[in-house]
Amino acid sequence: MYEAHQYARTEGDTVRCSLCAHRCMIAEGKHGICGVRINRGGTLYAANFARVAAEAVDPIEKKPLFHFLPGTLSYSLGGVGCNFRCQHCQNWEISQASLDAMPLMEISPERGVERARASAAASISWTYNEPTIWHEYALEMGGLAREQGIGTVYVTNGYATEEALDELAPMLNAFRVDIKAFSDDFYRKICRARLQPVLDATLAAHERGMHIETVTLVIPGLNDSEDEMRALITWVLDNLGPDTPMHFTRFHPDYKMTDRDPTPLPLLEKIYTMARDLGVHYPYLGNVPPGPYENTYCPSCGALLIERFGFMSRVVGLSEDRCARCGERIAVVRSV
Repeated sequence: MYEAHQYARTEGDTVRCSLCAHRCMIAEGKHGICGVRINRGGTLYAANFARVAAEAVDPIEKKPLFHFLPGTLSYSLGGVGCNFRCQHCQNWEISQASLDAMPLMEISPERGVERARASAAASISWTYNEPTIWHEYALEMGGLAREQGIGTVYVTNGYATEEALDELAPMLNAFRVDIKAFSDDFYRKICRARLQPVLDATLAAHERGMHIETVTLVIPGLNDSEDEMRALITWVLDNLGPDTPMHFTRFHPDYKMTDRDPTPLPLLEKIYTMARDLGVHYPYLGNVPPGPYENTYCPSCGALLIERFGFMSRVVGLSEDRCARCGERIAVVRSV
């Protein structure tokens, strides 16, 4: 097994992990909440290093990332385990699985970069389950990818510590973060986590120059109130700025949350309009029928810049990073 980063020995053979905000105290022979960081004799090991549950080549829009290398492919990898216990998880088969629950592929960091290049991907995404708990693997592969001009993406719940982000910052381009609600009660009851560390990590990633896009799954009766949505949007505007793309996606019943209906489209449209009115330049709706809520428009003149249909996109109104009609600079990463 691969020795972990981000931990310290304490009394006896117990260690404290500093990778995520849980900061687990892990006794000899035990693992952290994530299930993949294991203490053996006072040494913490990343037992998930290079062990892959899912591999695909996805449109970058599937992450969803709409302002990072739009129209390109992303070589995507997922493992097993998670540091959250979300009752509505759509990838629970792997996120809530143990390392011995299924056959896993061995893909070295070097081989991962080779496969990304062979697939003509512009980036590598660690996704499907929580990439924070894959820290050592992503760090090594990402460093190699950046040397070859390949972008790097975390599709994350945002529970990384500042220490972990400091280590990731030289190699990580994009931090696509779920802000699952703007309520600590929601995080504690639904995810077994807390809100503030997610906000802290998102701000820290922004301050370290990572491209940020937020995603909020709007669940009827749980995180969909006007006051909560307004507070979330205001926090993003005040801390990340109006150019931060915000995705509001439609809930579909899954895993342990099959007792709620899908999010009504009129509710999502109301949130979209609120975000626009409050000053968000690039709000989007997800898991909805194709239409204008997926497109990118110039915040200055309203011109259509990027047209999307599902996971397909077409740049129609950009000249480099500016609106072709009015010249407004657009917050979009076209190359790394």
